[in-house]
Amino acid sequence: MKSFKNQQSGFTLVEIAIVLVIIGLLLGGILKGQELINSAKVKNLATDFKTVPLYIYGYQDRFKALPGDDRNVVANIAGTAGPTGSIGNGVIEGDWQSETSTDESFLFWQHVRLAGFAPGATTYTGADLAAYLPKNVEGGRMGITGGASTPITGLKGTYVFCSAGLLGKYAKQLDSTLDDGKTDTGSIMVRDNMAIGAAAAGPKGNAQVEDALSYTVCMGI
Repeated sequence: MKSFKNQQSGFTLVEIAIVLVIIGLLLGGILKGQELINSAKVKNLATDFKTVPLYIYGYQDRFKALPGDDRNVVANIAGTAGPTGSIGNGVIEGDWQSETSTDESFLFWQHVRLAGFAPGATTYTGADLAAYLPKNVEGGRMGITGGASTPITGLKGTYVFCSAGLLGKYAKQLDSTLDDGKTDTGSIMVRDNMAIGAAAAGPKGNAQVEDALSYTVCMGI
């Protein structure tokens, strides 16, 4: 009677090399895909920073007033009751994250939307508030205020636009794309996220901005 030895076949070097190549291609594709996603997000965020000044200048050109601060807004645009306070003084007053419906910084968005410059909801009572408040692609709040109310110490501009909840890697890419690449100087600066009405704080330098943590990016206009 013949006896047979158990034979176990392993992978050849060629087969192992092919598997490693396939794994490398898959990892490369995943990393490239993530890179494209990140790039698309930064472009979307950069668009916010580029278009908000256009809302201001477009509104001023048409109505000779600031959105949110327009004393003749009821006559100029149907559907708004207008702001209260120092109307027509050339300043967008109120916290950039304001949820107070009479603040000029809050009404800014209704005015530019009703005037056709920006997309978005134009009503803000009750359940409509969440849809009304402007948000960036990451779901963080966006807003604008007068330069004197800047949330970042040393950031200069007649107006200040802010976008919150951005990962540090996006914040640094935004600064490199739109400004000087330094997160604590120039027209764009980065700080920790903040509560509504919180005091201004100093900017964070590139070495202090961690890629995986969340920050607020502000631009002086």
